[in-house]
Amino acid sequence: MSDDTADDARAVAETVARRSYGKLVALLAARTRDVAGAEDALADAFASALVDWPASGAPNSPEAWLLTVARRRLIDASRRRQIRVESADHVRLMADEMAAAAAGASTIPDERLALMFACAHPAIDPAIRAPLILQTILGFDAATIASAFLVAPTTMAQRLVRAKTKIRHAGIPFNVPEPEELSPRLEAVLTAIYAAFAEGWSDPTGTEARRRNLADEGIWLGRLMVSLLPDEPEALGLLALMLYAQSRRNARRNADGEYVPLVEQDPAAWDTMLIDEAEALLARANALPGTGRYQLEAAVQSAHVVRRRTGRADWTAIERIYDVLLTMTGSPVVAINRAVALAETRGPTAGLAALDSLSDEPRLADYQPYWAARADLLARAGDIAKAADAYERAIGLESDAAVRRFLQRRRAELRA
Repeated sequence: MSDDTADDARAVAETVARRSYGKLVALLAARTRDVAGAEDALADAFASALVDWPASGAPNSPEAWLLTVARRRLIDASRRRQIRVESADHVRLMADEMAAAAAGASTIPDERLALMFACAHPAIDPAIRAPLILQTILGFDAATIASAFLVAPTTMAQRLVRAKTKIRHAGIPFNVPEPEELSPRLEAVLTAIYAAFAEGWSDPTGTEARRRNLADEGIWLGRLMVSLLPDEPEALGLLALMLYAQSRRNARRNADGEYVPLVEQDPAAWDTMLIDEAEALLARANALPGTGRYQLEAAVQSAHVVRRRTGRADWTAIERIYDVLLTMTGSPVVAINRAVALAETRGPTAGLAALDSLSDEPRLADYQPYWAARADLLARAGDIAKAADAYERAIGLESDAAVRRFLQRRRAELRA
């Protein structure tokens, strides 16, 4: 086989790994509830694909090929264990294998939503539900998840293993619960969906294979949740929030690939269709009883897109919304955003005072947006030396090269 064909086969394997990981894990684990076993079997299947496909070519149905190999790995593992309970798993897996062979390369059912709600079951520790969903559905490693949730990697890895063991031993069912059982699990599922979207959103140019398509995946899951729960205001609010953000995706970089902050973006570059859809979803959510975090976050974005008509965001509304959000969540990230809004409505000194009240928050010591906001407000207040120091801190913490160059330009402007 030529090198080009082998490269194509590897690319197919990588694409399926990105797009179908959670779908295949969910289907493999649906019968046995053995999430860890399903992940191991699928990892073996992907390893086989990286050996076989470059040599013989990618199969016509890569998902079906991987599913078949992974199922056989699970059957082999079940045979080796030879435990009565697991022998029932063996029979079910064999039945699945025979049914799949008889049906040919039929459409593979999507059990991801059922797996997400299994991970959010009341028997699972609430603190690990969203991380567990991110690992099982999207294949994130423990270190990546630990970073997002401000937990040590070894601690996160241990918690994830315990949670998967709990799903198996407690016999947690893989199904979408009845409406009256949804509420306790909904927050974890929505949190995981938004975390997936945010991972993809943080890679605007789509250059990181691990994050590629995650924003689209998050929106797809959000649409699925709205179709399942059309009268759940937080599901509507989350989908609206993601669509508002996605509408600005192409405006975040100029023609030279340089970063453009929200306040400097050209509203004509925003996706009007996505904004209109988000506005309609938010209106539906606001017409329903109850108000939650995602509705409010979406309302902030709606106050920003007012600039399409007026030329200026509705900063007064944004400040009021962040007041409510801060009371609701106590989040230091919300507090930073509120300080930025205060600077717009009451001046940079008021914004700096709000940031100063967060100085004892240890999680912000290495949080780039805090230092970038502080640098900007110090510069606007005329404290050039402190602004330069804050920019230096923000530059050192920023991993996106385009954003780093933007901060460097702002720091250079201080000297000028």
